[in-house]
Amino acid sequence: MSTEGTRVRARGRLTGAALQLTVLIVCVLLWQLITVGGDNTFFPTPFQIVTRTWELWFSGGIGTLFLTEAAFDDVLPSIGRLLLGWLIAGVGGVALGLALGRSRNALAYVGPLLSFARSIPPPALLPVFMVLFSIGFKMQLATIVFGCVWPILLNSADGARSVDVTKTETARAFRISRPLWFGSVVLPSAVPKIFAGLRISLSLALIMMVISELVGASDGLGHAMVLARDQLDYEQLWGGIVLIGVLGYVLNAILSAVESRVLKAVPQ
Repeated sequence: MSTEGTRVRARGRLTGAALQLTVLIVCVLLWQLITVGGDNTFFPTPFQIVTRTWELWFSGGIGTLFLTEAAFDDVLPSIGRLLLGWLIAGVGGVALGLALGRSRNALAYVGPLLSFARSIPPPALLPVFMVLFSIGFKMQLATIVFGCVWPILLNSADGARSVDVTKTETARAFRISRPLWFGSVVLPSAVPKIFAGLRISLSLALIMMVISELVGASDGLGHAMVLARDQLDYEQLWGGIVLIGVLGYVLNAILSAVESRVLKAVPQ
């Protein structure tokens, strides 16, 4: 690619980022203008929300990377549960999805069961998980894993089935070993679908993390939001909502960057 083409693409990306930032700033200013004169306890201004969020979670010292004690009780446990549940769902979903996708009959047999299981809203299983694992970390983790495993599993299976017939026949003609064929043909073909499932499941993991912390939790953002509601601290409640949105945006941006690099490195 020419230098001029690279510059054009860079300018396009900067322009797009500037437009997105402008839209965000305009929306926040409108929110501020609407709420500043309303004097409504339930809807504080963005300035009040940001100030409360900063004081509560990010006003610590340099030694703790500006995180307060409340951040260690609320933010970090939530992030840890979210990432652990998502990783477990990712590993299990990809492995099982690839195996089902390359099997001639397995998906036909278990397809109805998978369709039934994925149709159950994960929050409806909270009472079941509470009975099986009791209230606590295991119940929260099970809720997150169950909620976000299905997009990964089904997309991985679909990706494994989408291997080009020519590549399969070529691998057979050269008598490539099954592990090598799987790693050099099946997996590269399935990678785009796998990342599609991971992106969807990451959003679901964030939702399920909050839901699992609304019931009987002793820490986490969901727990902090419940306490804020009970104490009528609506600035903290909105701060938790905004922080969850920012967390989802950051995690999705990181995953998108990883996906871009992986897709460039993997031969299609």
